[in-house]
Amino acid sequence: MIRRNGKFKAAFAATVAGLLCLAGCGGGAGGGDAAGSTGTAVADTITAQVAYASRDFAPSTTSGALPMAANWHVTEPLYALDYSDFSVHNALAQGEPEQVSDTEYVVTLREGAKFSDGSDVTADDVVSSFKRTTVEGSLYNSMLDFIDSAEATSTNQVTFKLTKAFPMFKQRLALIQIVPAAMSDEDLKNMPVGSGPWKYTEITDSQVKFEKNDLYNGDTPAQTKNMVWNVTVDDTARVTAMQGGNTDVMELVPAQSFQTLESSGSELKTVQGFNLPFLMFNTKKAPFDNAKVRQAVFYAIDTEKLIDNQMSGQAAAATSFLPENFPNYHKAKNVFTYDVDKAKSLLKEAGVTGEVSFTLYTTDHSWITQLAPQIKNDLAAIGFNVDIQSMKSSALYPSITDKDDADYSMVLAPGDPSVFGNDPDLLMNWWYGDNAWTNQRSFWKDSEGYTQLHELMDKAIAATSDDERQDYWNQCFDLLSEEVPLYPLFHRMTTTAVKKGVFSSWDAIGSTGINLVNAKLAE
Repeated sequence: MIRRNGKFKAAFAATVAGLLCLAGCGGGAGGGDAAGSTGTAVADTITAQVAYASRDFAPSTTSGALPMAANWHVTEPLYALDYSDFSVHNALAQGEPEQVSDTEYVVTLREGAKFSDGSDVTADDVVSSFKRTTVEGSLYNSMLDFIDSAEATSTNQVTFKLTKAFPMFKQRLALIQIVPAAMSDEDLKNMPVGSGPWKYTEITDSQVKFEKNDLYNGDTPAQTKNMVWNVTVDDTARVTAMQGGNTDVMELVPAQSFQTLESSGSELKTVQGFNLPFLMFNTKKAPFDNAKVRQAVFYAIDTEKLIDNQMSGQAAAATSFLPENFPNYHKAKNVFTYDVDKAKSLLKEAGVTGEVSFTLYTTDHSWITQLAPQIKNDLAAIGFNVDIQSMKSSALYPSITDKDDADYSMVLAPGDPSVFGNDPDLLMNWWYGDNAWTNQRSFWKDSEGYTQLHELMDKAIAATSDDERQDYWNQCFDLLSEEVPLYPLFHRMTTTAVKKGVFSSWDAIGSTGINLVNAKLAE
């Protein structure tokens, strides 16, 4: 039996950087190029162009955009999410969890399920995967700390015992990808083995190659014999490959290329997602230790201008922590429309006079660095003298924010925890939970606002009806709009391109990454 104490601090470090931005291109039934932009077209290969790079593919620890999306096709949780609508369906589980009590469930595995190496999937593999995913320091702990234990009670059944009744239990099991207990952590990092419709054949810095898993016995078999993802971080290179007919699917299409790709035979789908740029403050450093000053920053920024100019209109200004298309959306008490006079009034109420000088640290993602100059100019209008310094996420967090004596003032960075799910408790726990974000980044933990937020979140989980739960979550969203220790400027739209005629059906997703698990090839 694996037993946990409930609350571990999630020490994210550099792996978090990969999560903060996810998104894909290929030559399928209608022809493709398994070798990238040069080579021989292969009729039984789907080829994709993906926008992010990573070499850590371990399902229980990675937060990288590329491996997380790739693993959706290779490894299976007990219950999986359809990222086009966040619905939950059986994956390795045979059916619904059997509820023994409010805090105990039994899950039975799919009959005859095998890993692609030929070994049977057993309850011991599930327990081992749970242990890997919730080891102390794991970034998943704050999202799974309601599970007290997992025990193999037969070869094909696992009993989960919870610390409290938890209404999203089934959805949260999607975080635990099941892998063979016999595999080492190092082997999983290099090339995981799973029970999904595809299996990895090669992973390099430039390509991820898949092959159909003939041992898969689930509901979504692979549509072709092979699949190749070409790692193409540069936007222009991805567009060129898609325009040239060498790819079936392209992720993260830049808005300026929409017309080019449509005229060259691509179908585009745009989905409003959660993906966002946030401003994070050092809440223990004056003047940003005052919530009114943090609010003033948001009122001083012309977000609509950022969206029109830097995002080509492909975003929606934040009116709450959640985007408006999410089912639990509630318009927050404070909606930060551009209002310089209100910003100045808030600064006066906070007792801030004279010029305030500080460095705005940003990650080096191109779409983030493009936002910074206007933010600098907008803040100058309220007396803030801002320098800009950009660096890789893997450098920014450990060297600037993740220190007890951190002296920074403000960070601009991207994030998208919707790759884990879309329920408000999960999304809020990512940035406002008992983890590195509140302990050593915003330093918001143990503040009055932090305590109030978690009291409301606990009441929402304990609620006896959906309406009651939503009411508590609405209060959470209002509180976050008051406190803003970390808060979105806007929520991005994500556009995916597919070559016309390749698929008879496919669903674009709003979260980062591509998901072709449910795609169907055209006849």
